[in-house]
Amino acid sequence: MTNGRLGLSGAQDKEHRRADGRRPEDLRSVVVEADASPYAEGSCLIAFGSTRVLCTASVQEGVPAWREASGHGWITAEYGMLPRSTHSRRGRERGGVGGRTQEIQRLIGRTLRAGADLERLGPRTVVIDADVLQADGGTRTAAVTGGWIALALAVRSLTRRGVLGASPLREPLAAVSVGVLDDRPLLDLDYSEDSRAEMDMNVVATGDGRIVEVQGTAEGLPVHRSSFQEMLDLALAGIESLVQVQREFLEAR
Repeated sequence: MTNGRLGLSGAQDKEHRRADGRRPEDLRSVVVEADASPYAEGSCLIAFGSTRVLCTASVQEGVPAWREASGHGWITAEYGMLPRSTHSRRGRERGGVGGRTQEIQRLIGRTLRAGADLERLGPRTVVIDADVLQADGGTRTAAVTGGWIALALAVRSLTRRGVLGASPLREPLAAVSVGVLDDRPLLDLDYSEDSRAEMDMNVVATGDGRIVEVQGTAEGLPVHRSSFQEMLDLALAGIESLVQVQREFLEAR
């Protein structure tokens, strides 16, 4: 469990408190529970505040047909929200996933692949399932962060069984949201903030600050480059804290 902080103090600190008591540069509390799905090769339940996502990693021998000739492995993802993960019931996506769901699961798979040597993984597929149990903003960033943990646990299982000689994983990576609300940059937006933000973006990066992906949109007026840089700096500091959570969790397993 952690709260990432960059630093304000005194009257300025009190003035800049958010509705939940956090400062602009604070993460929500981050909690990771182990063995959330014991049949999976790797799993965890991750919470960013009130957002809770079940992440599992399933290992399957073989790769998609278009991938077979390469001899390399594959990491892909599926994402979904339970019907009452939100305040009103959402219908299940029975006739095929919608555009938002496709976009998020592609983000998860794409960014996790960036953290792995797929040649070393060999001709097998790891499927990350990210199922949102409760949504309060940041579901995709929690899914990427928890998905990395589930992937690392699955890879550990493969190496311990001798299926892999060495881990194919590179530097840990995580994701966080950041936005501008009332002209203030805020880290790790909850839903009440995200729904009113003048600009918001999701950042995926490694713990040492190398950027994997940035998704951002100005909902109102465009932002200046200096504001964008401030948001990016906030996000990278938050990701550094999230990667530390990942490391501590995996070291304790």
